Amino acid sequence: MKNLPAIRTLAWAWLTLFQLLACGTALAQELTDAQRSAYRRPDTIPFPKDNPYTPAKAALGKMLFFDTRLSRDNNLSCASCHNPSFGWEVPFAKAIGAGGKPLGRHAPTALNQAWSRNLFWDGRAASLEAQAKGPIEAPVEMDLPLKVAVGRLKSVQGYVAAFAKAYPNEGITEETIPKAIASYERTIVTGDTPFDRWVRGDTRAISDSAKRGFAVFNGKGNCATCHSGWNFTDDKFHDIGITMTDKGRMGVTGSTADAHAFKTPSLRETAARAPYMHDGSLSTLTAVIGHYIGGGPARPSLSPLMKPLKLEGQEIQDLEAFMRSLSSPQTMIAMPNLPAN
Repeated sequence: MKNLPAIRTLAWAWLTLFQLLACGTALAQELTDAQRSAYRRPDTIPFPKDNPYTPAKAALGKMLFFDTRLSRDNNLSCASCHNPSFGWEVPFAKAIGAGGKPLGRHAPTALNQAWSRNLFWDGRAASLEAQAKGPIEAPVEMDLPLKVAVGRLKSVQGYVAAFAKAYPNEGITEETIPKAIASYERTIVTGDTPFDRWVRGDTRAISDSAKRGFAVFNGKGNCATCHSGWNFTDDKFHDIGITMTDKGRMGVTGSTADAHAFKTPSLRETAARAPYMHDGSLSTLTAVIGHYIGGGPARPSLSPLMKPLKLEGQEIQDLEAFMRSLSSPQTMIAMPNLPAN
């Protein structure tokens, strides 16, 4: 028993070392000050100077967003492709357009578009106003010329009054219809998520698995290179190796460097937004991670950022846990009272 003090000292040293290592591991899973700044959600929503926010505009835009009278056959609305119950998308691969025919691409989310540049998967619209106009007039989507839409809405006294309140010097025009819709769309913002609470300092807001996943996301997973900032998108276009004939951004720019390049989607509310990718070809987040692990097929336009990843089982689970922490509790959206004909 002469060596008992020495044994106790050695045991205490090992215990202290273990605690320090454990503490160090926990700290490594927490956010740095720089990350807190980069991922903190903004306090205000940006509105353009030529279409500033007013409650009347947002209320009018909400009515129009859910009104099927803006489609040729009175059977489609903006919400038909951007359903609030499914992350402001639809739960099938391709959106459905005029005549019940599938469109060529998956519907992108309407969430957080107030911060977006170059809207649509291929970036062909420079503003939300231009984006709102596109699907209404597109023959394959709602197929209603705005000139006809103006006539329809002018025959509805409730809309005449609502436009007079929102745009008193303009009324119902081909310009104020998309402007009102864009005003409402800018208010469609993701709710408070566990990740947001973690950013604000609640260390218990997300699981240890999600914290490890955040480290993978910013480290060996290389995800944050494109899915950057509080909205988890760089607003740029990349060919990530989805095999299909759609030329993507090249159809807008004409540049072969943009072949198969599509806009980086936000990861906010991603758990509710399956299926994934611009063509809706991947049905689960696990499948999405698996695609990036593979690195994509070799082709001239493939983004140089696409490289095979060496992620193992636990890392994949952790990465998915982190992405699920970007979703807020689903809330009920009050439907607007639409004016009667």
